[in-house]
Amino acid sequence: MEQTVNVVSRLQWGAAAPKQKEALKGSAQRVVIHHTALQNCRGLADSKEHLVSIQSMHMNQRGFDDIGYNFLVGGDGTVFEGRGWGVVGAHTKGHNHDSLGIAFMGNFNSDKLSKEALLSVKRLLLFGVSQSYIHPKFVLCGHRDLASTQCPGDNLYAALTHLRSAA
Repeated sequence: MEQTVNVVSRLQWGAAAPKQKEALKGSAQRVVIHHTALQNCRGLADSKEHLVSIQSMHMNQRGFDDIGYNFLVGGDGTVFEGRGWGVVGAHTKGHNHDSLGIAFMGNFNSDKLSKEALLSVKRLLLFGVSQSYIHPKFVLCGHRDLASTQCPGDNLYAALTHLRSAA
C-alpha cells in the first residue's frame, strides 16, 4: 500500500495560530480514534467551516491551546492537519502525552464510514510509522476505550479492526 498521504495544511484550511505547542517525547505509543459527532464532511470547501468551528470551540469554550486532534479526516478521505505530527494533543484527557489523536469528521453512531476515509487513515498510520512519528508497535484504540464516552460511534468503532490490520 502506498505510504504517502496528502494532508491539507493548517494554512490551507484557515487555522488560527495555537496558543502554544508541546512536543511529544518520542514516537506516539498509541493512536486514539475519535469522531467529531458533527455532520460528515467531504473535501476542503465542505470541511473548512467545520474545522474552524471545531478549533474555535476547543480553544474558546474548552480552553485548549489549539484544536484537540492531531489530524482530522473527511468522508472523501481528505486528511486535515490539526496539531500535526509530534505535538501533544488535547483529545483524550489523561492520555495525550504518548498518543496521536485522529478524528473522523461525522457522527458514526448514525453515519456510515467511507472506504476513502478508512484508506486515508491507513496511509496516514503507515506514513507515521515509516517516519518514526508513531512507534511500530503502537496500540490503536477508540476514545471509548480510554474514557466514558460513545466516541467514536458504533460504526467507526466496529471498523477499528480494519485499521489495526493495516498497522
